[in-house]
Amino acid sequence: MPDPNSLLAWYDRHRRDLPWRAPPGARADPYRVWLSEIMLQQTTVVTVAPYFDRFVARWPDVFALAAASLDAVLHQWQGLGYYARARNLHACARVVAERHGGRFPDDAAGLRALPGIGDYTAAAIAAIAFDRREAAVDGNVERVVARLFAVREAMPAAKPRLRALARELVPARRAGDFAQAMMDLGATICTPRRPRCVLCPWREDCAARAGGFAEDLPARGEKPERALRR
Repeated sequence: MPDPNSLLAWYDRHRRDLPWRAPPGARADPYRVWLSEIMLQQTTVVTVAPYFDRFVARWPDVFALAAASLDAVLHQWQGLGYYARARNLHACARVVAERHGGRFPDDAAGLRALPGIGDYTAAAIAAIAFDRREAAVDGNVERVVARLFAVREAMPAAKPRLRALARELVPARRAGDFAQAMMDLGATICTPRRPRCVLCPWREDCAARAGGFAEDLPARGEKPERALRR
């Protein structure tokens, strides 16, 4: 089993400097974590960063966002796309402000009950904001885990096994840093094409690297043929 401490040591040296991340040793702000995770759904870090900065400058906490009009939020969101996210963002802010006294639930189950928060987002917020031992499994993490354990089963059938393996990796301490380390590893080292295995802190533990087929994982199932239309 790969050692989580090896990844955390790598993260301490190479962590990405992102506007929503707390400085090393500081506690994460749940509002900023939640806002960033909603914005990052189906959108890249580079695209999200300036939007995040503008949002927190205008609405620095969940009470300010809850008091805003939906039209103002949608206007500020323009260009990010998938506007249901913005509507859910506003609805969630109001629920947290009005029913939870401005405090986000501190566990994944409570977070999943809020508008716009699914399994991945709930796990990510619970881990990063509250240091809960949750595995936030997105595409980057699925790729890392599939390669570590040489999971050859095709996607999406492999997803349950990849989630289970990811959960086993999460350490009892620094779960939030570990979640972000897994994201950074997948985004910068264990990339879909030409992974930089020589720089990976887990290179000696990676079964796919040892077998020489890291770039082939995760395996993709064949897409069903579409009906021919004339």
